[in-house]
Amino acid sequence: MASKTSFSMFFLIALMFLSHSMAYAARSLLQTPEPPTLPKPTVPRMPDVPTLPKPPLRPPPDVPTLPKPSTLPPMPSMPTLPKHTLPPMPAVPGVPKGALPPMPTLPPLPSIPKTPSVPKMPIPFATPPPVASKP
Repeated sequence: MASKTSFSMFFLIALMFLSHSMAYAARSLLQTPEPPTLPKPTVPRMPDVPTLPKPPLRPPPDVPTLPKPSTLPPMPSMPTLPKHTLPPMPAVPGVPKGALPPMPTLPPLPSIPKTPSVPKMPIPFATPPPVASKP
């Protein structure tokens, strides 16, 4: 506990010294004379960029015209192909079903004994006192 107290005291003293030096620094900054005005530097003007001559545009190339749809020849008809039939599937010999052993039976679970119920008795300190009737 003493270390917490001494730490907080040291911290408060350090804050007081910091605030004092900050105030002193701010006051000294306010009391400094204005700095002399310096002449603004002159920026040399950029030279003009010469414009380049534009090349002459070529005429667009000639586009060949496509034939009209009515002049196209008709599409050839598809030849009829014979239907292929697959040979019948060979008969699969019957796989005998494996006989599984019967499932073992588990013994019946023992019954859980019933716990005796606690008789309900009024708790003397939790029940309100009887109301006294007025005479």
